[in-house]
Amino acid sequence: MTPQPPPPSRQAPGQPSAAAALPTTPASLLPLVLAAMAHTPDARLRQLMASLTTHLHRFVLDNAVTEAEFERAVQFLIGLGQNTGEHKNEVILAADLLGVSTLVALMNNPAGGPGAADAASHAALLGPFWRRDAPVCARGESIARGDTPGTPLQVSGTVHGSDGAPLAGATVDVWQASPVGLYENQDPTQPDMNLRGRFLTDAQGRYELRTVLPAGYPVPTDGPCGELLQAQRRHPFRPAHLHFMVSHPAHKVLVTQVFADDAQTLASDPVFGVTAPLVGRFERFEQDGQPHARLSHDLHLSAGACVFPHPPIP
Repeated sequence: MTPQPPPPSRQAPGQPSAAAALPTTPASLLPLVLAAMAHTPDARLRQLMASLTTHLHRFVLDNAVTEAEFERAVQFLIGLGQNTGEHKNEVILAADLLGVSTLVALMNNPAGGPGAADAASHAALLGPFWRRDAPVCARGESIARGDTPGTPLQVSGTVHGSDGAPLAGATVDVWQASPVGLYENQDPTQPDMNLRGRFLTDAQGRYELRTVLPAGYPVPTDGPCGELLQAQRRHPFRPAHLHFMVSHPAHKVLVTQVFADDAQTLASDPVFGVTAPLVGRFERFEQDGQPHARLSHDLHLSAGACVFPHPPIP
């Protein structure tokens, strides 16, 4: 059924004319917009949209945004959508580059104070390359599939529950970029689900896996986000890291990253994802005359609902 226009209003004697409800100056427009949204039934949506609209109007007024600048901003937003698809999520990338993804992670996942043994681990942004349903792996199995050259890396640690005790049966989902700096869903030369795996903790809450050292890599620069970085004279290189997503019933899903302590861009991560507790000690050693590395990293969960994020790309 085609929506019908509202009937013409009948102005009662003594009431202000309809013209009084029309904008007359730039500043007079915001109250009218807020009034139009004031009857939104969902209280949280009403609050968020009123706040967003207020900030947008104030931004335009405070900065005297020109028509050309507004048109360029619209083109940027359109470009984000056009460059989001099966292999890349430019919308998430934009949120990352503006620090919004890390801000949301820090606000919603407060870690305990220094020295608290049962403090929740620091959270980090999900990033655009997580995939649901990575292969379930046996303890100590390698996630480097096919011909994936690189320095062998042993990773192990203990998952602790909200009470601080080791947590058996937790799922540790791990993924990373290859030694050339590409995730498998960016790189058609890698096997499907390469450098991804899910591991269950044992009775002592321990997990263990094998992989290869990850490499630092540039965030995608072939879209509008790359143009923004270039305009701001910012480099695109993320420090080398491993991604972790840890889950267990009655615990909040932990999304975090562990960064190589010798990475060159720790202090200038373009997505602002590095915090001090997320820097891991990657110990280098030789075995059979070949370079190897190991990482020991414990993970602490907090109580809450076990809700998984939506995969940014398939």
